[in-house]
Amino acid sequence: MMHRYLIVALSLFAGSFQLVFSQPTSPSTAPADRMAKITAALPVIEKLYSDYAAQRNVPGLGFGVVVDGKLIYGKGIGFADLETKRPATAQSQFRIASMTKSLTAMAILKLRDEGKLRLDDPAANYVPELKQLKPLTTDAPAITIRHLLTHAAGFPEDNPWGDRQLADSEAEFTQFLKGGVSLSNAPGVAYEYANLGFALLGRIITNVTKQPYQQYITNAILKPLGMTSTIWDYRKADPARYVNGYRWQEGKYLPEVPLADGSWGAMGGLITTVDDFANYMALHLSAWPARDGAETGPVKRSSIREMQQPWNFRGLNPQFKYASRRLCPQTISYAYGLVWVRDCEGRVSVGHSGGLPGFGSEWQVLPDYGIGVIGCANLTYSGLRGINTIALDTLISLAGLKPRPLAVSPILAKRKAELVSLLPDWKNGEASGIFAENFFPDTPIALRRKYTQALFDKIGKVVRVGELAPENSLRGTFRMDGERGSLNVFFTLTPEANPLIQQLDITEVKL
Repeated sequence: MMHRYLIVALSLFAGSFQLVFSQPTSPSTAPADRMAKITAALPVIEKLYSDYAAQRNVPGLGFGVVVDGKLIYGKGIGFADLETKRPATAQSQFRIASMTKSLTAMAILKLRDEGKLRLDDPAANYVPELKQLKPLTTDAPAITIRHLLTHAAGFPEDNPWGDRQLADSEAEFTQFLKGGVSLSNAPGVAYEYANLGFALLGRIITNVTKQPYQQYITNAILKPLGMTSTIWDYRKADPARYVNGYRWQEGKYLPEVPLADGSWGAMGGLITTVDDFANYMALHLSAWPARDGAETGPVKRSSIREMQQPWNFRGLNPQFKYASRRLCPQTISYAYGLVWVRDCEGRVSVGHSGGLPGFGSEWQVLPDYGIGVIGCANLTYSGLRGINTIALDTLISLAGLKPRPLAVSPILAKRKAELVSLLPDWKNGEASGIFAENFFPDTPIALRRKYTQALFDKIGKVVRVGELAPENSLRGTFRMDGERGSLNVFFTLTPEANPLIQQLDITEVKL
């Protein structure tokens, strides 16, 4: 399949990829051919995953690309079982480990929305064993449900110890809690990844709903999404589709002993397929943008957007580079069972990785672009975030994708039209009724007229007024093109019932 981009180089080295592209023939992709361009890029995306699997000695890998709420491409590479050479497919059942965490978080928010708990309630209200927990300091606050959701409860980082607790029975978990828990921080002051916190969220779901958390999550979220191949117990998997896990050690594959379903599964117990999990990714994408209309998912759109917010700062990566080798620092936070990342270009991704003995996985969606990818592998702790990030960046580059534009609110469009009619001479500006009470006291109209006229004299007669690019419902920018130059016009409105212009900046476009 031919692409409008020439791939100059595609090489794999030292555990990472390097891609170098020629410039696109067109700077943007029209909506009409968006899907065609994405489809044309898929062979390149597949090669990325294929090369990754070969370079990392991954026995089997399933991956998928989700666009606008649909899995448009799902495929397997390698083997789900090395002994029988059974191939991995998009229908293979992989263990996804900590990718489970966001579904646990979603279940908590669903219970919150139903009025059965509050996020700022002490966790001990729902897990009585925590009432005996000795705080780290006398001034430490109580651990809340929100602390558990965001890895801010003060528990120590517990990878990979936590993975080995997966199969513990509920009785064993209760005994563990009664024996006491060591803390590394006071609650609410730091980020520290703790599987224990999500095991406790599972116990909260169980105690609140009076049913095992596995049953509640299955009935409340998985089944409504049609995720019928997503299960908790590997012994109930389809033998023809279950993926066996392996460890690469001293040049050979060693089978990993699978862990049974147990009390800690809320932190990492799910088994799913690429096909199934794509439905969950589509749910996360469907929450954007905020809008009118009926709710169609198992959880409110507003709660899903809440899940995706950066609640607990994790760190800054000032040296991050994309596959094109461009430097683009990232800031990283933990949301509710999700990892939130924003880069220097303003690109936001949400998702989560997963790792267990025999398995590694990761999913990411870019809500502003309406796209996402998932990768699942049957190799111990095989991190897939790096290759997924490369795949998304490559897809954006090859298809020329742009962030989804915001809709222009009626009041913003109205104020734009009124501004255009006033500029550049400000005739009847003070009497127009479109400016807030601070506007002319901040800069008198005589000075505004003087500065504005000088700018318009420089660009000449206005020949075109561009479309408004909103930042939100009350703020935006548009461009005015003249015979000899152009101006950017930025304005922002007040929070009044009848929003008025409180700030206006007109600047020359430097060519």
